[in-house]
Amino acid sequence: MRKSVTIFIGVLVIIGGALGYYLLVNQQKKKAPQEEKVLQTVFVEKVKSHNVPINILESGRLTAKNRVEIYSEVQGVMEATSKEFKPGANYKKGEVLVKIRDNDFYANLQAQKSVLQNLITSILPDLRLDYPDAYVRWDNYLRNFDMSKPIGDLPKPGSDKEKFFVTGKNIYTTYYNTKNLEIIASKYTIRAPFNGILTDATVNPGTVIRQGQKLGEFIDPSVYEMEVSVGKSDIPSLSIGEKVSIKNEDNGNSQTWEGTITRINGKVDATTQTVKVYIQLKGSNLKEGMYLEASITGNPVSNAYEVPNSILIDGTKVFVVNDNKLQIVPVNIVHKNLESVVVRGLEDGMHLVAKPIAGAYSGMEVNVKESN
Repeated sequence: MRKSVTIFIGVLVIIGGALGYYLLVNQQKKKAPQEEKVLQTVFVEKVKSHNVPINILESGRLTAKNRVEIYSEVQGVMEATSKEFKPGANYKKGEVLVKIRDNDFYANLQAQKSVLQNLITSILPDLRLDYPDAYVRWDNYLRNFDMSKPIGDLPKPGSDKEKFFVTGKNIYTTYYNTKNLEIIASKYTIRAPFNGILTDATVNPGTVIRQGQKLGEFIDPSVYEMEVSVGKSDIPSLSIGEKVSIKNEDNGNSQTWEGTITRINGKVDATTQTVKVYIQLKGSNLKEGMYLEASITGNPVSNAYEVPNSILIDGTKVFVVNDNKLQIVPVNIVHKNLESVVVRGLEDGMHLVAKPIAGAYSGMEVNVKESN
């Protein structure tokens, strides 16, 4: 009896072990559950090319449109005038800026005038006899001869004989020598060429001025020019006479003026690939040397599209979505703004990725969502 029980228990153990082994093997054979694939959601916008307005922002420094650097063409001691020759002094057109002592030179000029006067006097008797008509003209000239005033033009000869006669008396040579001395004498007094202000002065009364020495700078503070550098690709959108908005941001106090493009340089800077554009402006509170910002509205770019800088890849490519997969498309940049660029090369209807994607690559599967 005991032997039968033992055999029965042994059979149960064997069966139980075989069943357990079978269940364990089947459990190991079950496949591990596959993780569900999660696709990244991207925001897209449908491309529609159109005329994109261009706004160019550039900074530049103001310079007076009318300015002169004052140099001396003669030598002498500077004399005092009615106004101090100091920076900030205002002058009207024609007022004396600098007066250089010319006593010695003036005496030489008067002596030369006297020589000319004596020569003309000496030919009058011969003219009375041989050229009666010429005598009247030369006699009137001599009577109006004023030593204190610039000499007038000589009478025109009535014939070749008269001309040769006057030439033989050395009158023409003496006249032009005298005229030359008058021109040099005028350089001892430097006058203001226009209404303006003295911005620099390097001499004072009593200073010995040398020939070719710089004496100062004089500007017209009513009209200024602003030079800005514009990218060569933007030049076709600009035109002379176009209005420009000029702004000055100084400690939060914003001031604006209206300027006009007056000149566009025809040369491209080889280093920066930019072109100089000159803007003329007038207004109060403008000073030479100020740095201002110019906002230029250029001609619209046709058949283009504007995209943010943040979505550019390597500066010249963008992502589009095609069949729920990312695709890289090269673009041609036409104009650059502070936060965006105007491009060509995108076809109408393309789904452009509107926001940057971390870890994106060409062929990546994505979920598409229209951007607002």
